[in-house]
Amino acid sequence: MSPEILIMKKRNYSEQRSPTLNTVLMVEKTLIKAGEVLTIGKLKRMLPKQVMHQTLMAVVDYLEYSGKILVHDDKVLWTFKPQSKLKKMQGLTVR
Repeated sequence: MSPEILIMKKRNYSEQRSPTLNTVLMVEKTLIKAGEVLTIGKLKRMLPKQVMHQTLMAVVDYLEYSGKILVHDDKVLWTFKPQSKLKKMQGLTVR
């Protein structure tokens, strides 16, 4: 059985931006709170901090690749729902 190969979109930017974890989490949190279909422009305006377009598109590509969002015609929708067991375990601490 051969493993399935997933390829992220290649963007033709002169200099590709690499987002930080904080940027990815900020975009995720904004999409979760929105609860509706957003255009890329509206998403960019809703973010608490400014993000360069190339960086935002790298985050959007990653979230689409990981199955957390759907992207169609420059519109984005958060679709990921974590398993309920994981939600319950969030409050637990390791001794």
